[in-house]
Amino acid sequence: MGLGGCIILIAVGAILTFATDWDMQGVNLDLVGIIFMIVGLIGVTTFSSIYRRRRVVVPPTTPGVMDDPAAHHHRRDGYSDGYGV
Repeated sequence: MGLGGCIILIAVGAILTFATDWDMQGVNLDLVGIIFMIVGLIGVTTFSSIYRRRRVVVPPTTPGVMDDPAAHHHRRDGYSDGYGV
């Protein structure tokens, strides 16, 4: 169950607890709503802790290519490349 499912559980639990006045024989809808909200909160905390662990950034094992701008800069003035000596 993802984060969306947990939020839906919390919303349905709040609706059952606070917004309805239905009476069902043998079922306490207020208690069912509270249970849904608690399960949703447990799911949100579990999902956030797992997601936080999953976002660990691993440095690359191979070094990146370092370009030396002086190594690639060639002056073509006739003197620095050996032709004008």
